[in-house]
Amino acid sequence: MTIHVNIGKAKANLSKLISASLRGEEVVIDNDGKPQVRLIPVAEAKTEDREARRRKIDEILEQVHKIPLKDGPSDLEWDENGLPI
Repeated sequence: MTIHVNIGKAKANLSKLISASLRGEEVVIDNDGKPQVRLIPVAEAKTEDREARRRKIDEILEQVHKIPLKDGPSDLEWDENGLPI
């Protein structure tokens, strides 16, 4: 079953609409009678997916640390957050 609701009612009933979406119902938010947005549950990441992503991030960081830094003083000034001014 598809639930169509206008934006105003969606604001007032967002938690109910989210619950309906999590139960498997299709929730569509309309604007002036035209469908604009569909609420869908977010798939939870599997543990092995998280582990694979963590390994990939570690590999990328390892490569970043191997990049040689430019020696000598820079002509840029840096703020307290390490950003160029």
